[in-house]
Amino acid sequence: MQVTQSTHVSHVTQATQQKTVSLVLGGGGARGYAHIGVIQWLTENGYVIHNIAGTSMGALVGGIYAAGKLSTYAEWALALERLEVVRLLDLAFGGAGLIKGDRVIGVLRNLVGDVRIEDLDIAFTAVAMDLESGKEIWLRDGLLFDAVRASIAIPLLLTPVEYRGRMLVDGGLVNPVPIAPTLNDTTDLTVAVNLGGPAEAGLDVAITDSLPAQNDYARRIRAFVESVYPQAVTPETPGMIDVALRSMEAMENTIARLKLAAYTPDITISIPRNACRIHEFWRAEELIRLGRERTARAFGRNGEEHPA
Repeated sequence: MQVTQSTHVSHVTQATQQKTVSLVLGGGGARGYAHIGVIQWLTENGYVIHNIAGTSMGALVGGIYAAGKLSTYAEWALALERLEVVRLLDLAFGGAGLIKGDRVIGVLRNLVGDVRIEDLDIAFTAVAMDLESGKEIWLRDGLLFDAVRASIAIPLLLTPVEYRGRMLVDGGLVNPVPIAPTLNDTTDLTVAVNLGGPAEAGLDVAITDSLPAQNDYARRIRAFVESVYPQAVTPETPGMIDVALRSMEAMENTIARLKLAAYTPDITISIPRNACRIHEFWRAEELIRLGRERTARAFGRNGEEHPA
């Protein structure tokens, strides 16, 4: 797949007049790769993204785009295989989560650079939750990946982040599709991407354990994957982590529906919640393609004009 990132294309017609967009990117783990496809379609079709608000994986992808490095990140994500994903997991023994997250954030800092939010060309908000008060926190300045790390801190999986005197966790717990930070924007369109859309037949791909079995390292990796994601082995008997994540996701989907009803965006792009499981970060290609397809469908359904 050819990965492109652009702010305009030469064939944009007067019909679009390069409409400006406030882009709202929801949370949903690996389904967040669809955000890459959404951004690609928008920029290739003459829409100019002026503001981004993101929760969890939406904060990660949106922040990287705002930093001008989406193509670099997409190429890296497309090259990831299952074993490489597992190698990025740094276990937090005895901590408040299974994974520290330092390793993957370190890789992203190297790819993108340690940029500050206030220095970005695009206004950016990462959404997190204050663990003590339960309040929604908008992160709009400081180091980009400090804010992203706080926004992606999924309870049980990733350890919480101490940030400016607060203990922060995943923003999806309070605002899975954060439209509110964009309400004062003066852009032409507000476009929201909901990664918890209705399930669709034919999209749910069962996990197959393709890890090699011929060495001890591979066996230990398999044992870890099976302990965290037991549904990979016995889908009919989910384990403790799987039950917790499914319950959390159901809660977030309910909150997302309420938020979308309260703050109706101009265009909503819905990614089915069964497009992939939260941890399947080796499936970038198909999810980017899905993001592009669902964006084209949403804009066509809403009568938006764009180049053929």
